[in-house]
Amino acid sequence: MPTRIDRGQVQKLTAAGGQLVEVLPREEYEEEHLPGAINVPLKELDRETAQRLERSRPVIVYCHDYQ
Repeated sequence: MPTRIDRGQVQKLTAAGGQLVEVLPREEYEEEHLPGAINVPLKELDRETAQRLERSRPVIVYCHDYQ
C-alpha cells in the first residue's frame, strides 16, 4: 500500500537499505536524480521491470518533477 513520506523518512529508509526508484522518463532521470536512485519509468513499469527490485527491502518511489 503506497504511503506518502517526508524527507526524514526517506533518509531513514535509505540508510536502512531502502531502494530509491525514480519513475520519470530515462532522459529526465539522466539529467538529474537522487544519489543511488534507479530508473524505472512509470510508462515501462510492468511485472518484468518490477523484478529488478528486491522484495525484502523497502521501495521508495518518487517523481522529481519541477513542473
